[in-house]
Amino acid sequence: MLDTSNPNSYEYTTKNLEIQILGGIKANKLESLRVTISIQKPKEHNILRHNIDLYNDNQIEKFTRKIAERLEIGTSVARITLQELTKELENYRFLLIEQYEKQHQPYFKELTGTELRVAETFLKKPNILQRTNELIGKSGVIGEEHNRQTMFLIFTSRKTNNPLHCVSIGG
Repeated sequence: MLDTSNPNSYEYTTKNLEIQILGGIKANKLESLRVTISIQKPKEHNILRHNIDLYNDNQIEKFTRKIAERLEIGTSVARITLQELTKELENYRFLLIEQYEKQHQPYFKELTGTELRVAETFLKKPNILQRTNELIGKSGVIGEEHNRQTMFLIFTSRKTNNPLHCVSIGG
């Protein structure tokens, strides 16, 4: 019943009322459900617009009476419609939160068996810092052997409880 295809104007339609939620909903404040609502009877031009927190019972009661009076519809129909709308918006908001969390999950690279064996072989050979420094040079950091090795060691400290920091100024 809730159409969210337009992120700036959700539509909720029942046989008695047509409702638009203008501007969508906020997914970051779960303690309230503030919306800008536009409500009307189907195929009529008498539109009621209002800003309301759908979690505020006093506001809902006043708005229910206003809907009933302005649109000439029963208060029970208006109240039930608002309750159903609130439930649909809650479900959609939880879906938005779930999608956001999936998109912003940290990525962890897992080495394949071959990559793991190559890494272990590299780490077991002597002069690891010298060989690492040479590989950094081959990757495109030309010259500055001491600085690039120092920066490499600083960058690898990010996994420690007290990571190191550096400032690098280049030409």
